[in-house]
Parts: sequence; structure tokens; C-alpha cells
Amino acid sequence: MNVLDLARAEIRALTPYSSARMEADGGRVLLNANESPWSPANEAGEGLNRYPDPQPAALVNRLAALYEVAPEQVLLGRGSDEAIDLLVRAFCRAGTDAVLVSPPTFGMYAVAAAVQGAAVVQAPLGDDFSLDVDGVLAALTQQVRLVFVCTPNNPSGAPAAPAALAHLAQALRGRALLVVDEAYVEFADTASASALIAGNDHVAVLRTLSKAHALAGARVGVLLAAAPVITLLRRILAPYPLPAASIAAALAATDAAALVETRRRIAVLREQREWLRGELAALPEVVAVLPSAANFLCVRWRDAAAIYAQLRRAGIVVRDVTRYRGLADCLRVSVGTPAENRAVLAALRNVEVAA
Repeated sequence: MNVLDLARAEIRALTPYSSARMEADGGRVLLNANESPWSPANEAGEGLNRYPDPQPAALVNRLAALYEVAPEQVLLGRGSDEAIDLLVRAFCRAGTDAVLVSPPTFGMYAVAAAVQGAAVVQAPLGDDFSLDVDGVLAALTQQVRLVFVCTPNNPSGAPAAPAALAHLAQALRGRALLVVDEAYVEFADTASASALIAGNDHVAVLRTLSKAHALAGARVGVLLAAAPVITLLRRILAPYPLPAASIAAALAATDAAALVETRRRIAVLREQREWLRGELAALPEVVAVLPSAANFLCVRWRDAAAIYAQLRRAGIVVRDVTRYRGLADCLRVSVGTPAENRAVLAALRNVEVAA
């Protein structure tokens, strides 16, 4: 079965919108987009009178090289959220199809499904928050079009074993598209699942520049998938998904010098994660610190609500994840700078510490 056989027939037949920028290749005098012929009346706005390239070749090629895929296997969008939404809209018919998720996990998969009118099938993670491949396959129905796996998982932090993903990809061939969300993979020891794309046109991988590359405010997400899937999603992608400033920021953040600094920062975060894990585990209020391969720690507390309030009084905001399956007593703590991490511990110990 071709992977596009899993997609909605009306999307496959859709005539996509052709933006003015798509039709401007090679043009010198651009009079086809009703743009202002002048830049804004300030130096900072130079060039912003023109619409940006929908899929800027320089950034597509840069990220294809970084993620070791072909340029035609790359789709740029507004964070991973947009790619999730596009996948659900392209593959799930409202009231008919479904997505499969493994809770506790990132909530946007279910939100995108709900907006589309698609059902959500659940195959929970194991007791140790590992991916339960047998459970996923047992829960799979004919209506499931997308199977989402977050690795390292958010909010628990555990990675999925590469062998488990390979097994799942093989089992889902002809049945559903496997979507591997790797927002935090740079902080883990496991290799990217993007290597699976070469032999599996039904595997897609989500990457982002928001975490390791420090561009959360630029909203640059990346979908890696077989070329036919990328072409299909471009049919329903917004005409100009990335602002010019975000494109420029992404190019700057992924040049050779920036990547060296990013790798240094990742190393610091990984060291701080392990140090913070040990310090938190020694606190009497802590029941357990879950193993994490991401840039955060999920912590079980004797009284999570009281700890959350205590940290807020100190001006420190962590993530309350008590609503998630299996995490009723947990708070998620992002690993910050060494000074921020010391401040968290100081607030928990009710003592002052120099920044």
C-alpha cells in the first residue's frame, strides 16, 4: 500500500493555493502580490515589505543536512504544533478516522484530533513509562490513521528504544502513519528515528528549533517524511508559514559556529540535569525523580500542590502535570542555568542563595 492511500481522498485531489511568492521565481520586478513597493519607514524593517519564501531553500537545505535527510523530505512550519495539525487534517476524516496516543504524553496530539473531529485511541505507556509496542498494536483499529510516539516523552522524560520504534514501523506498514516526535532528542543518547524514513514511507519525524537551538520565540518546526507526504501536506500548508525574521534567526542558529555553541550548551544542560536529579532526590519532600533523557525532570512529591505553591511564592514557575495519567503527584521542572537550578533548590529548602 502506498502511504498516500491512508490520506484523505479529498486532500489528495485538492488543488493547492498557489501563492504569489511561489510564482515569483527569477522575477526582478515583483508586481504580483499587492505588496508595498517600499520597505517600512525604519532600518529594522528592511525587506519586510515582501512576503517570505514559503519554504526557503537555504533553510530547507541547512536542516536537511543537519537531520541527514534529503531536502524534499523536509517541511518547515510554525513549530511542531503546525505539523501535527497538518498531519491530522490530511489523514483523518472527521467522524470516521482516529489517532493513537500513548499517555501520559504531549497533549497537542489529542487537541488536534478533537479539532478535526477525529477519535483518540489510547495505548498507555508501561508502568516505567516505556513505549508498550504490543499494547499499541493491540489497541490499533482500522480507523487509526496516525500513531504518535513522543521520544523522549513529554512529560515523563523517558525515551523510546530505537528497536521498539523499528518494530512498530514494520508492524504499521500499510496500516497507519507512525509519527515520532523528537522535540527533545538532542538531549538524549538515542539516535534519531529519521533513519527509518529511507525504508518506510509511512514514518514521519517531528523536529524543532525551540528547545536545543533556543528558538522557542521564532516558532520554527520541522517535519521529516517521505517526499510524497511532504508534497501532500504542502497542499494545505498556510501560504507563508514562517516570518522573514524567523527564517533569518533559524539560519543564524544553525550555522557552524552556532552549532558548536549549541552542543556546548546541551552538554551543560545534561550535566545540570543529572546534578539536579541527585539534589532533588535527596529532599525529604521528594518521593521519586523519574529517569529523563530530555531537558526536564518529572518529580513525584509528597504534596505536589504545596510544593507548586511554595515555588510560586519564590517567583519560580514549574509545570503542574498532575492531570496526566500516572503523574497525579508530579511536577515537571525544566533544567535551567546553573544559577536558576540553584534558585529552585534554595526555594525548596527555604534558604537564600546568591544568583
